[in-house]
Amino acid sequence: MQLPASALRYAPYLLCLFGALISLALSCFSLLWLLAALPLTALAIMGTWDVLQKRHTISRNYPVMAHFRYFLESIGPELRQYFIQSDTDELPFSREQRNIVYQRAKDILDKKPFGSLIPMNAEGYEWMNHSLAPVHILDKNFRITVGGHSNTLKPYDVSVFNISAMSFGSLSANAILALNAGAKKGDFYHDTGEGSISRYHREPGGDLVWEIGSGYFGCRKPDGSFDPERFAKNAQLDQVKMIEIKLSQGAKPGHGGILPAAKVTQEIAEARGVTVGEDVISPAAHSAFSTPLELMAFIAQLRELSGGKPVGFKLAIGHPWEWFGLVKAMLETDERPDFIVVDGGEGGTGAAPLEFINRLGMPMTDAVLLVHNTLVGANLRDKIAIGAAGKVTSAFNIARTLALGADWCNGARGFMFSLGCIQSLSCHNDKCPSGVATQDPSRGGKLDVADKSERVYNFQRNTVLALAHLLEAAGLSHPRQLGPEHIMRRVTKYEVQPYSELFQFLEPGVLLDGRAELHVFQRYWAKARADSFSAPDFVLKLRETKLR
Repeated sequence: MQLPASALRYAPYLLCLFGALISLALSCFSLLWLLAALPLTALAIMGTWDVLQKRHTISRNYPVMAHFRYFLESIGPELRQYFIQSDTDELPFSREQRNIVYQRAKDILDKKPFGSLIPMNAEGYEWMNHSLAPVHILDKNFRITVGGHSNTLKPYDVSVFNISAMSFGSLSANAILALNAGAKKGDFYHDTGEGSISRYHREPGGDLVWEIGSGYFGCRKPDGSFDPERFAKNAQLDQVKMIEIKLSQGAKPGHGGILPAAKVTQEIAEARGVTVGEDVISPAAHSAFSTPLELMAFIAQLRELSGGKPVGFKLAIGHPWEWFGLVKAMLETDERPDFIVVDGGEGGTGAAPLEFINRLGMPMTDAVLLVHNTLVGANLRDKIAIGAAGKVTSAFNIARTLALGADWCNGARGFMFSLGCIQSLSCHNDKCPSGVATQDPSRGGKLDVADKSERVYNFQRNTVLALAHLLEAAGLSHPRQLGPEHIMRRVTKYEVQPYSELFQFLEPGVLLDGRAELHVFQRYWAKARADSFSAPDFVLKLRETKLR
């Protein structure tokens, strides 16, 4: 008979416990048994404490065994490489970056002695210029108002740093509860992910951005198509502040998905509006629209059904002519999103094909620049806010992204780390040791909501506070004042350039009168179509030539 996984996780603790009891009982016959009982008793006491405490989820899930990991983590860098993974491409995020998040989440002083450990003469090194006239910022609760359309009756003040899209189903119930409770306390938003609004999103009462994916979860008919009545019911909840249509996701753009029947529990079915125990399909493309013009009409429909809340979309940039077609549709119809969230190709996911993760989708820096430049060139930038996501975990990450043209940032990794994620890369097999990315109640149930929600709150608060300190040192009073001239990059060992010279920025309106000089606009803007996502004729002819 196969033992359940939870029994195997507790086996070392139980062996120590029973061994200690047996050794103590036999110690009256021999001193050797007493000597054996002492270490076993110590381990049993340690394991009992692990099970009862609530601050460390890994210790609760792996009593006694977890301490071996902590020991290996504590070994100096000269030996650590022989025992645990090193900070190389094997892991998508470095241990140093995780430590910054952990310190801020635990509200630990993150000051370091002996200066920078980063090689400042290395190519690609970036920094922010300071001012000889620093300022003091009184209000560090930085926000941007979203709601630039005339029919947006309920604009929303977005924090400069928020929780990116992660669905219930991908994350455990307790992880969702902790994230939303932290967002409630810190007054920032929590993106639901395409898995819709679950009871765990609702319970703490934190602000929600409801993401609508191609599966229309939470607003779908039995055949999987969009249901306006179900949408209106959820969208008009006071807790829902904005609606986000997911066109594509940075980590796996153009890729649908399937939630196997075995994973469709009653709670997941309730949130998504699907049938318990049946496969759930997320198509690669939407069925509610198929052209840029139809998307603009869909945005207008959602805004009306929601009672006038801000409606936008999230996308990873792929073919530039498709993005240009969206902007041309905005110009032709005078209908437009209130916001656009740019998801970089380096974005994370629970599971995706390796080629999608590494080789599909434009990186965040290039994507934000293209979106910002296009809106500026079309005289739409002041009407549409831009959010950005893609490995944003620090104040400097936020500052450089805003300098490129974004208004705010979203993060997923950092908030997962604040929940206790150790990047075990087991999100896809339901064996997450920290109880974050699992639907196994014996694992996820060990994540203490009260403790971890405080860490979520601390991480966001301390990161925004660090951003405020950077701005003060630069002589700026608000993130909106950040420009490309404030961020520097070492492009070679002996050459440094500010973003304002490293990247090209369009002047307002140049796309409307044909004056844009950037190659991508000269090549694709005039040929992009508002009535189709199809490639321009010259691209199709080029393909035909290659096929001959």
